[in-house]
Amino acid sequence: MQRYHHYGTSYTSPSPAAPVEEIQAEEGEVFEEEQEVSQETEGVNEEEVHQLEEPAVQKPEGKMIPVEHKNGKRTEGGGGAAAEGGPKFSMFTWFVVLSLLGVWSSVAVVYFDIVDYDSVIARTQEFRMNFSEVLQGKLAAYDTDGDGDFDVEDAKVLLDQKKFGGSSPRLEKEEEEKKEVKKRGETSEEPETSQTKGLKGAKPVKEGGSPEERTETSEPEVETPTQQAAAPVEEQTSVSGSQDVESEIQAAVPLPSFVDSQFVPDDPGEDGHPYDEETNTIDTTGVLVEELQPEETGVELGQYLTSSKVSQEAEAEEPPKTATEPTPEPQETAEPVVEPEPVAEAQTGTIKPAENSQEADGTSENQAEEQKEKAKKKKKPKLLNKFEKTIKPEIDAAEKLRKKGKLEEALKAFDSLVRQYPQSPRARYGKAQAEDDLAEKLRSNDMLQRAISTYGEAAELPDVTSDLLRAALKRQAERQQFLGRMRGSLATLQKLVDIFPDDFSLRNDLGVAHLLLGNNKGAKKVYEEVLAVAPSNGFAKVHYGFILKAENKIAESIPYLKEGLESGEPGTDDGRFYFHLGDALQRVGDDSAYYWYELGHKRGHFASVWQRSLYNVEGLKAQPWWTPQETGYVDLVKMLERNWKTIRDEALAVMNPSSGRFLPEEENLREKGEWGQYTLWQQGKRVGNACQGVPKTCSLMERFPEATSCKRGQIKFSVMQPGTHVWPHTGPTNCRLRMHLGLVIPKPGCRIRCTNQTREWQEGKILIFDDSFEHEVWQEADSYRLIFIVDVWHPELSQYQRQTLSPI
Repeated sequence: MQRYHHYGTSYTSPSPAAPVEEIQAEEGEVFEEEQEVSQETEGVNEEEVHQLEEPAVQKPEGKMIPVEHKNGKRTEGGGGAAAEGGPKFSMFTWFVVLSLLGVWSSVAVVYFDIVDYDSVIARTQEFRMNFSEVLQGKLAAYDTDGDGDFDVEDAKVLLDQKKFGGSSPRLEKEEEEKKEVKKRGETSEEPETSQTKGLKGAKPVKEGGSPEERTETSEPEVETPTQQAAAPVEEQTSVSGSQDVESEIQAAVPLPSFVDSQFVPDDPGEDGHPYDEETNTIDTTGVLVEELQPEETGVELGQYLTSSKVSQEAEAEEPPKTATEPTPEPQETAEPVVEPEPVAEAQTGTIKPAENSQEADGTSENQAEEQKEKAKKKKKPKLLNKFEKTIKPEIDAAEKLRKKGKLEEALKAFDSLVRQYPQSPRARYGKAQAEDDLAEKLRSNDMLQRAISTYGEAAELPDVTSDLLRAALKRQAERQQFLGRMRGSLATLQKLVDIFPDDFSLRNDLGVAHLLLGNNKGAKKVYEEVLAVAPSNGFAKVHYGFILKAENKIAESIPYLKEGLESGEPGTDDGRFYFHLGDALQRVGDDSAYYWYELGHKRGHFASVWQRSLYNVEGLKAQPWWTPQETGYVDLVKMLERNWKTIRDEALAVMNPSSGRFLPEEENLREKGEWGQYTLWQQGKRVGNACQGVPKTCSLMERFPEATSCKRGQIKFSVMQPGTHVWPHTGPTNCRLRMHLGLVIPKPGCRIRCTNQTREWQEGKILIFDDSFEHEVWQEADSYRLIFIVDVWHPELSQYQRQTLSPI
């Protein structure tokens, strides 16, 4: 408060002294006051009184006339706002008033959504880019050194270093040329062409030459009228320094004549790209679609990448957008996208030989077919029926709220539309999308179930367009799968196939639904029907090959898997198909398996060629073999090695076939032989009453939660008979490490390979390896081999990760 008070008094002007005439008129009053003062002070020296009076009398000669106010009062002084009778408001007061006006104006603009800032920013960026291109095109005319841009060196050459302290050899030579031309009486009538750049009389620009070399003249040239007008440059030295460099360059070297056919500036109001309208389609899936980046294949072997199962569908349809390009807000339109017509060769000025005319015709036909296919793909869905076009503004308003993320408001708006127009499929579909998005936001299964029901209601209404019917049922099936309701999803997809029998993509989705239910036979039948009509369908091929591989028809599965992956169709670039194709090739002895593993690694599906697990956590230490100290599970290792005989004896007691404890391996990993397993823990839980057969072993293991709580591993006995060979394979995840405790190890012939290192078991000793790396087993001894397998969490996983990772 003191500071503001100080500023207020400092800005207040002191009251001017009274005029001389008024002082003289009031002299008597002053004298009487002095007498009273002298009486009170009992004798003040008169000289002191006169000294006090003198400053009041000594005033400037300029007389100030008192101003009479309109109300009859006299003001002191002759000017200022106070003298005019106005209120004395400080600058601070006006500043506060203006600030408040600005704040409330801004609040009004934001609250009432007066300005569409997205469109303003988009137009500003587009105008800035177009303006920069236009400016760059103009300045390119001043490029004298051939480096493609206009810089200081070009300015030096054009101005002959006039402003940089250099000499002006060009001007002198031009004067000499001028004199010679006048003497000879020769004049040139050739106008300067649009291709002329730089100064007249300069040598052709050489790459890497210095600016000085470029300004030397080889022989005098005939001066054009343009040069004659530009010659007297020295006269411009007297011009004011405010003239910029560009104006001097223009005076010295005029721009080439503008040719309309060579340059057409972009209009910020026009669409800059024929594919920009693709983003205006309604998001029929109701989820955020990420922009796909161009695929990179230059990944080094040493780099570890996580699984990436992103569909490549959008890559063939639209080019990648730059980070600065604004994405227009999706809008609903009922008209399909109009493809730009190809530019005729006659317009480009190219002429093809007659002998290639047939080839050109074939190419043009192929291009026409491709354009038709693209047009079909890019055709916008028609979601509005005839009546709904009359209420389109209301639907668009509600859809805009949903796109902006105002899901509660959007749901209320669509719900109001449904009550007002109960027979509108589009309004009900929008309500379902809002419920779907809100369920994702709130992570609510109840809200998601409401969305699933609303999708079904929209599809059942009369006058529903075919595009909306397809979108509603497809999304309903997807969300049913998400909730684990596979049979409901299968029924929805079957309905879709019945309505749209010629849509192979829906049939392919139906086949996937059968696979998710474990019904390989049903899926196989669906894909056989698709391939009978469309034998080149890549999606159907890879899935059909996958089913054949699961049926152990290894050789038959290879061509379907390979051709399906080579097709590059959406849904085929999946790590599982690279995995099974490589595995099938390995089993038939084809070394090209590692080519496909390498390709899968480059596509981001495998961490490396050796480490091909599909369910990974990024950033975990990856190496094939581990020591107990590296794992941090030293106590567990010591316990197992100390009690290995107790564990062995319990296993041998239940190994007889009559106990039924050891079951054959069912993962189709054996080339030949017999391999039995007795599982105690699986996915972090005990398996039934398995521990009743080996109570001491289970009691020992219960003290080590890193093993018993490992939801992505097992604890089991493994017995392998002589003559058994296990194919090269990898485990499903990098989240675990596997310990092998040797119990009965015949010598020699029992060995295990992990990557390119092979080791042998020893009784009572632990081997630790990461089974997400490729490994292979041979049992070539004379008797059975028995080991105890213990899976443990990867030591670098946090406690939170161990609790939240899904079981495998």
